[in-house]
Amino acid sequence: MPNGHPKEKMNVSQRTPASAESEPVERVPAVVRSLAVLEHLSCQTEPISLARLTAELALPKSSVRVICNTLVSCGYVRRHPDGSYRLSSKVVSLAQSFLSGTDVAREFNAIWSDSRSSPEETVLLSVLNGNEAVYVAVRNSVRPLGLAFRVGLKFPAWISASGKAMLAYLPKDEVRRIVSEGLQRSPRSGDVSAMKGFLAELELTRQRGYSIDDQGIREGVYAFGAPVFDATSSIVAGVSVCVSTASLEDGAAARHRDLALDVARELTERLGGRSNDRER
Repeated sequence: MPNGHPKEKMNVSQRTPASAESEPVERVPAVVRSLAVLEHLSCQTEPISLARLTAELALPKSSVRVICNTLVSCGYVRRHPDGSYRLSSKVVSLAQSFLSGTDVAREFNAIWSDSRSSPEETVLLSVLNGNEAVYVAVRNSVRPLGLAFRVGLKFPAWISASGKAMLAYLPKDEVRRIVSEGLQRSPRSGDVSAMKGFLAELELTRQRGYSIDDQGIREGVYAFGAPVFDATSSIVAGVSVCVSTASLEDGAAARHRDLALDVARELTERLGGRSNDRER
């Protein structure tokens, strides 16, 4: 995860947005600098001072101050009483607009309008972003879980059910790269055998076709996760069904598991993929 404390200065000329064209194009320097500020703020876990932001971006302090003031006035950045800055919740609306337009999120939402009634339990759709599982679509249950799931919410991929369902179908070397730092820091698995145990859990997930989060995200919340594949058989998303641990009695666990598997299977088929059926 980003720790918010880069050790080296980053020159903005080397930090232009990843989506920029490889061919030479005419750019507006002020826009490039503004995007660099936003991207850098997005990597911070705590508010950052103007002096540190300036130093780490290797930009003139006057320019960064003007950019930050402009972003504050537009509502995308918050300025704290001590003069430090952080992103505001308004940036979530930009992410939501993008996420809601992706094929997988659109098809997930279409499932409920086309062929299913609203679920009794919370059903979530997430995609991998770095080492996190980010929710891109949500169908909340009327039953309170002590956690308000919403689009844009994110959790470490190695903890959430949907995150583990996706990681289970990635190469082991990629899994190690994604989760190694987080596993080392996790109070639940901070010893040298953590990675070995986690890889074994992912292997079990592949064998049975679903993952489990047993109160890793929130005490009292249990979740089943299932993978979603596209037409190229690549893992593109994960579905999870979150329930209260109190609702797992009398065979209900199998029903919640099957809901996760069924939604993931239907979504895979809508994306042109082949369902990942497993013996239950």
